[in-house]
Amino acid sequence: MLNDKTILLTGGTGSFGHQFVDYVFHHYKPQKVIIYSRDEYKQFVMSNEYSEYRDTLRYFIGDVRDEARLRMAMKGVDYVIHAAALKQVPACEYNPNEAIKTNVNGAMNVITASLDAGVKKVVALSTDKAVNPINLYGGTKLVSDKLFIAANSYSGIDGTRFAVVRYGNVAGSRGSVIPFFKNIIDHGGKELPITDFRMTRFWISLKQGVELVIKALKEARGGETFISKIPSFKITDLAQAMLPGCEMPEVGIREGEKLHEIMVTREDSMHTFEYEKHFIVFPNYNWWAQKNIIPGGKLVAPEFEYSSGTNVDWLSVEDIQRLLKTDLDKH
Repeated sequence: MLNDKTILLTGGTGSFGHQFVDYVFHHYKPQKVIIYSRDEYKQFVMSNEYSEYRDTLRYFIGDVRDEARLRMAMKGVDYVIHAAALKQVPACEYNPNEAIKTNVNGAMNVITASLDAGVKKVVALSTDKAVNPINLYGGTKLVSDKLFIAANSYSGIDGTRFAVVRYGNVAGSRGSVIPFFKNIIDHGGKELPITDFRMTRFWISLKQGVELVIKALKEARGGETFISKIPSFKITDLAQAMLPGCEMPEVGIREGEKLHEIMVTREDSMHTFEYEKHFIVFPNYNWWAQKNIIPGGKLVAPEFEYSSGTNVDWLSVEDIQRLLKTDLDKH
């Protein structure tokens, strides 16, 4: 599907961008992959890391806040993956205007530039924090999701198709708890602080995150939200997997933090279909036709909720230790 295609990835120098480049060049032969981001040093490091792709992998300095630059970068682009965002909850709380400029205004700019450039499909990365948001970051991502889904009403019958993929903290990515625990262990720490002993999270690897994006590029007809079916784990089990027998002082939940990750709400259950390895929340707009529902799925039960706290699939301490070796060693 991506053979001989041009793909643009916003925020492409992050953890997801590296895994995306690894995956795409291993499985496809794209005409060009454009890394669009605002940090020239990270682009320099990435260009050295992937020097074997220098004829195909290109780098554009630019910010999603800059619509004119996006328009220039998207000339001739077939697919856009929108990964750029301000993601740190405390930073967004302290700098709300900046979060809105990047996460909301930036989303609108990506949409406008994609429509004008005639991009075939756009997949935007979302987060569990956009579901029933309790912090500013989640609020901006909820708005972003709504913008991308509604953008399908502007594109016409044969125009750009927009879809969203949603997952929580990716295992081992910057800002997740695993690097935080690892840093404590590497510096000789003997205890790992737990915000709340009841806390649970979903486990998704960077590779699974990329595979979900590829699935959305292949299957999306416009307006869908794709969610992987993945296991849950307890934060206390993660701590014991990383530092067996460690002390775990409970330090209290942080502002804007949830006990559990929720991917599908009860309110969305009326429009959510379950497939073998994922869920899809279909849009509820008058421009959406039932015939566009992707075959092979089944409508979930009324009041269904997909939460890390009530998931049916759980990781043990031993499972987590195995995944720490297999998933994270590849990143």
